[in-house]
Amino acid sequence: MLSYLITDPEYYSNDLILFEKNLRKVFNSKKVDMACFRDKQSSNYKELAEVFVKVCKEFNIKKILLNENYKLAHELKAHGVHLTSKQFDDIQRAKDLDLYTIISCHNFTDVENAQKKHINAITYSPIFDTPNKGEPKGMSKLREVIRSYEDLDVIALGGIVNEDNLKLISKTRAYGFASIRYFI
Repeated sequence: MLSYLITDPEYYSNDLILFEKNLRKVFNSKKVDMACFRDKQSSNYKELAEVFVKVCKEFNIKKILLNENYKLAHELKAHGVHLTSKQFDDIQRAKDLDLYTIISCHNFTDVENAQKKHINAITYSPIFDTPNKGEPKGMSKLREVIRSYEDLDVIALGGIVNEDNLKLISKTRAYGFASIRYFI
Protein backbone atom coordinates (compact mmCIF):
# COMPACT_ATOMS: atom_id res chain seq x y z
CA MET A 1 0.00 0.00 0.00
CA LEU A 2 1.38 3.36 -1.07
CA SER A 3 2.31 5.77 1.74
CA TYR A 4 1.71 9.41 0.89
CA LEU A 5 3.03 12.19 3.12
CA ILE A 6 1.45 15.64 3.01
CA THR A 7 3.20 18.53 4.76
CA ASP A 8 1.62 21.21 6.93
CA PRO A 9 3.48 24.29 8.23
CA GLU A 10 2.01 23.67 11.69
CA TYR A 11 4.25 20.60 11.97
CA TYR A 12 7.12 21.39 9.61
CA SER A 13 7.60 25.18 10.08
CA ASN A 14 7.96 27.81 7.39
CA ASP A 15 11.50 28.61 8.44
CA LEU A 16 13.68 27.14 5.66
CA ILE A 17 16.26 25.56 7.98
CA LEU A 18 13.68 24.09 10.38
CA PHE A 19 11.51 22.92 7.49
CA GLU A 20 14.39 21.00 5.93
CA LYS A 21 15.45 19.54 9.28
CA ASN A 22 11.91 18.39 10.11
CA LEU A 23 11.37 16.91 6.64
CA ARG A 24 14.65 14.96 6.84
CA LYS A 25 13.68 13.65 10.28
CA VAL A 26 10.39 12.28 8.90
CA PHE A 27 12.06 10.69 5.86
CA ASN A 28 14.60 9.03 8.15
CA SER A 29 11.92 7.59 10.43
CA LYS A 30 8.98 6.61 8.16
CA LYS A 31 8.52 4.87 4.82
CA VAL A 32 7.34 7.49 2.32
CA ASP A 33 6.57 6.56 -1.30
CA MET A 34 5.01 9.84 -2.37
CA ALA A 35 5.15 13.31 -0.81
CA CYS A 36 3.25 16.55 -1.31
CA PHE A 37 4.28 20.03 -0.25
CA ARG A 38 1.15 21.72 1.09
CA ASP A 39 1.31 25.18 2.63
CA LYS A 40 -1.55 27.63 2.25
CA GLN A 41 -0.17 30.39 4.45
CA SER A 42 3.58 31.00 4.14
CA SER A 43 4.88 33.97 2.18
CA ASN A 44 8.04 32.04 1.25
CA TYR A 45 6.11 29.23 -0.48
CA LYS A 46 8.40 28.99 -3.51
CA GLU A 47 11.58 28.78 -1.42
CA LEU A 48 10.03 26.10 0.80
CA ALA A 49 8.85 24.19 -2.28
CA GLU A 50 12.40 24.29 -3.69
CA VAL A 51 13.79 22.83 -0.45
CA PHE A 52 11.01 20.22 -0.43
CA VAL A 53 11.75 19.04 -3.97
CA LYS A 54 15.51 18.96 -3.29
CA VAL A 55 15.18 16.89 -0.10
CA CYS A 56 12.64 14.52 -1.65
CA LYS A 57 15.04 13.85 -4.53
CA GLU A 58 17.87 13.17 -2.07
CA PHE A 59 15.67 10.57 -0.34
CA ASN A 60 14.55 9.05 -3.67
CA ILE A 61 10.87 9.73 -3.04
CA LYS A 62 9.10 8.06 -5.99
CA LYS A 63 6.57 10.84 -6.61
CA ILE A 64 7.12 14.45 -5.54
CA LEU A 65 4.05 16.70 -5.71
CA LEU A 66 3.11 20.28 -4.92
CA ASN A 67 -0.37 21.15 -3.69
CA GLU A 68 -2.50 23.28 -6.05
CA ASN A 69 0.27 25.04 -7.98
CA TYR A 70 0.79 22.97 -11.12
CA LYS A 71 2.83 25.70 -12.86
CA LEU A 72 5.37 25.79 -10.02
CA ALA A 73 5.40 21.98 -9.87
CA HIS A 74 6.40 21.95 -13.53
CA GLU A 75 8.96 24.74 -13.05
CA LEU A 76 10.63 22.94 -10.11
CA LYS A 77 10.57 19.61 -11.96
CA ALA A 78 8.36 17.92 -9.37
CA HIS A 79 6.63 14.78 -10.63
CA GLY A 80 3.16 16.15 -10.17
CA VAL A 81 0.47 18.14 -8.45
CA HIS A 82 -2.26 17.45 -5.91
CA LEU A 83 -5.22 19.61 -6.89
CA THR A 84 -7.97 20.71 -4.51
CA SER A 85 -11.60 19.72 -5.01
CA LYS A 86 -12.18 23.20 -6.49
CA GLN A 87 -9.62 22.68 -9.28
CA PHE A 88 -11.33 20.21 -11.61
CA ASP A 89 -10.86 22.69 -14.48
CA ASP A 90 -7.08 22.53 -13.92
CA ILE A 91 -6.75 18.76 -14.41
CA GLN A 92 -6.14 19.00 -18.14
CA ARG A 93 -3.77 21.96 -17.73
CA ALA A 94 -1.66 19.94 -15.28
CA LYS A 95 -1.73 16.86 -17.49
CA ASP A 96 -0.72 18.99 -20.50
CA LEU A 97 2.47 19.79 -18.55
CA ASP A 98 3.02 16.01 -18.22
CA LEU A 99 2.41 16.11 -14.46
CA TYR A 100 1.19 13.15 -12.43
CA THR A 101 -2.12 14.56 -11.22
CA ILE A 102 -4.13 13.81 -8.09
CA ILE A 103 -7.32 15.57 -7.04
CA SER A 104 -9.09 15.67 -3.68
CA CYS A 105 -12.57 14.13 -3.74
CA HIS A 106 -15.19 14.27 -1.00
CA ASN A 107 -18.22 12.66 -2.65
CA PHE A 108 -19.24 10.39 -5.51
CA THR A 109 -19.84 13.33 -7.87
CA ASP A 110 -16.21 14.42 -7.39
CA VAL A 111 -14.97 10.88 -8.00
CA GLU A 112 -17.08 10.54 -11.16
CA ASN A 113 -15.80 13.88 -12.50
CA ALA A 114 -12.20 12.91 -11.74
CA GLN A 115 -12.55 9.63 -13.58
CA LYS A 116 -14.07 11.33 -16.63
CA LYS A 117 -11.08 13.68 -16.76
CA HIS A 118 -8.63 10.73 -16.65
CA ILE A 119 -7.01 11.72 -13.37
CA ASN A 120 -4.00 9.64 -12.29
CA ALA A 121 -5.31 9.18 -8.73
CA ILE A 122 -7.69 10.66 -6.18
CA THR A 123 -7.69 11.15 -2.47
CA TYR A 124 -11.03 10.36 -0.86
CA SER A 125 -11.64 12.03 2.47
CA PRO A 126 -12.07 12.35 5.33
CA ILE A 127 -12.09 8.66 6.22
CA PHE A 128 -11.66 9.13 9.97
CA ASP A 129 -12.38 12.07 12.25
CA THR A 130 -10.01 14.93 11.52
CA PRO A 131 -10.03 18.59 12.63
CA ASN A 132 -12.16 20.98 10.53
CA LYS A 133 -12.91 18.49 7.73
CA GLY A 134 -16.53 17.58 8.37
CA GLU A 135 -18.23 14.25 8.99
CA PRO A 136 -15.94 11.24 8.38
CA LYS A 137 -16.86 9.01 5.42
CA GLY A 138 -15.87 5.85 7.26
CA MET A 139 -14.68 2.52 5.94
CA SER A 140 -17.92 1.51 4.21
CA LYS A 141 -17.95 4.61 1.96
CA LEU A 142 -14.27 4.09 1.18
CA ARG A 143 -14.96 0.47 0.18
CA GLU A 144 -17.91 1.60 -1.94
CA VAL A 145 -15.77 4.12 -3.85
CA ILE A 146 -13.03 1.54 -4.44
CA ARG A 147 -15.57 -1.06 -5.59
CA SER A 148 -17.44 1.39 -7.84
CA TYR A 149 -14.30 2.79 -9.47
CA GLU A 150 -12.01 -0.23 -9.75
CA ASP A 151 -9.85 1.32 -12.48
CA LEU A 152 -9.14 4.43 -10.38
CA ASP A 153 -6.29 4.68 -7.86
CA VAL A 154 -8.06 5.67 -4.64
CA ILE A 155 -5.93 7.00 -1.79
CA ALA A 156 -7.57 7.16 1.65
CA LEU A 157 -7.06 10.47 3.48
CA GLY A 158 -8.21 12.09 6.68
CA GLY A 159 -7.65 11.20 10.31
CA ILE A 160 -5.10 8.49 9.57
CA VAL A 161 -2.82 8.80 12.56
CA ASN A 162 -1.79 5.30 13.69
CA GLU A 163 -1.20 1.66 12.75
CA ASP A 164 -4.79 0.70 13.65
CA ASN A 165 -6.06 3.12 11.00
CA LEU A 166 -3.61 1.64 8.48
CA LYS A 167 -4.74 -1.92 9.20
CA LEU A 168 -8.35 -0.98 8.51
CA ILE A 169 -7.45 0.79 5.27
CA SER A 170 -5.22 -2.07 4.09
CA LYS A 171 -8.29 -4.35 4.14
CA THR A 172 -10.10 -2.17 1.58
CA ARG A 173 -7.85 -2.59 -1.48
CA ALA A 174 -7.15 1.16 -1.41
CA TYR A 175 -4.20 2.12 -3.60
CA GLY A 176 -2.67 3.84 -0.59
CA PHE A 177 -3.12 6.18 2.33
CA ALA A 178 -2.25 9.85 2.73
CA SER A 179 -1.70 11.69 5.96
CA ILE A 180 -0.17 14.69 7.61
CA ARG A 181 -0.16 13.57 11.25
CA TYR A 182 0.74 9.87 10.79
CA PHE A 183 4.23 10.84 9.68
CA ILE A 184 4.91 13.29 12.52
